[in-house]
Amino acid sequence: MKTKKGLMDFLSENTFIHILFSIILGFVVGAAFLAVMGLSVGAAYGKLIDSVTSLKGFSYVVVYSVPYIVTGLSVAFSFKTGVFNIGAEGQFVVGSMAAAVVSILLPDLPKPVLIPLCFLTAMAAGALWGSIVAMLKVKWGINEVLSMIMFNWIAFYLSNFIAGIPAIHNTGSAEATKNISENASLKLSKEFIKSAGLATTANWGILVAIAVMLIVWFIIEKTTLGYELKAVGSNRYAAEYGGINVGGSILTALAISGALGGLAGALQLMGMGQRISIFSSQEGFGFAGIVVALIGCSNPFGVFIAGLFYGALIYGGSKLNLVGAPTQLISVIVGTVVFFIAISVIFRYLKYLKKTPKAPAAGSGKEAAKK
Repeated sequence: MKTKKGLMDFLSENTFIHILFSIILGFVVGAAFLAVMGLSVGAAYGKLIDSVTSLKGFSYVVVYSVPYIVTGLSVAFSFKTGVFNIGAEGQFVVGSMAAAVVSILLPDLPKPVLIPLCFLTAMAAGALWGSIVAMLKVKWGINEVLSMIMFNWIAFYLSNFIAGIPAIHNTGSAEATKNISENASLKLSKEFIKSAGLATTANWGILVAIAVMLIVWFIIEKTTLGYELKAVGSNRYAAEYGGINVGGSILTALAISGALGGLAGALQLMGMGQRISIFSSQEGFGFAGIVVALIGCSNPFGVFIAGLFYGALIYGGSKLNLVGAPTQLISVIVGTVVFFIAISVIFRYLKYLKKTPKAPAAGSGKEAAKK
């Protein structure tokens, strides 16, 4: 006999619908905040939509989205192994600084050599940063979340230290590194940007992000390595019983995840930033990657779409002050979306409790036998 499914069952079983529902709720909460402040919801959301739907606006969205897509893929990859990579921020920072150092010290290398070299150096730095944490977890059982938080701050101060080295530091008054070599830049030509009416920072980074998305999908879904990583993520004890090296899988997952985080830093530097400022606070690209991975359900294609969505919110939100609305509204919307996505675990838990049969009362079995 079929039982009628309630809203809780529906949301717990349909991940896409649950995420869509969370996004709608995020905008509803944002509208409520605007109404309380006495601001026009239509004007604010109209400006948000209008700023990202024009050709130039959408090109800005694409540029803004690239680091979020790649950091999202970094976090999503580690999620598949059941490891929470909260260290994508630090991996992003060391990757961007590694690319900057290579570009500044070897500025005369030809573009076809220097760009791949910057990418590889950034990925190696990110992979190293992730591997150290993995080794601490595998060898000594140190919690990876705590280690990654510490390593984020180490990366932060290490980047500031390197940016202050005379050979790397800007010779002017700016508290930043020198600009990267023109041969390391991913920006499109000024003539093409002007003729096409694109964002002034339009670059080739989105093509790299698409390639990374496809590679991550292929590794996860079509390779033995991907199968082992997913097996460890589903049940590491069963995977170990089946002959999978759990420690090696965790090390591999965090190394690859770290490499992607480092690559995201290089893409942001070479496509948009062109130099690294001495930080006064963490920029948050890696933490945004966690949000993107959650919205994208850790699916590479979902993460790509979620990254574009997040980029649209960030760029569109920067235009809200033109209609008198606070730009912080985007943080309210994103926070609400993440909150409702996170409580999907509660839905599943309540559903499990609902379906778990109650133990029979004492003596009920004997009474039934007598009857």
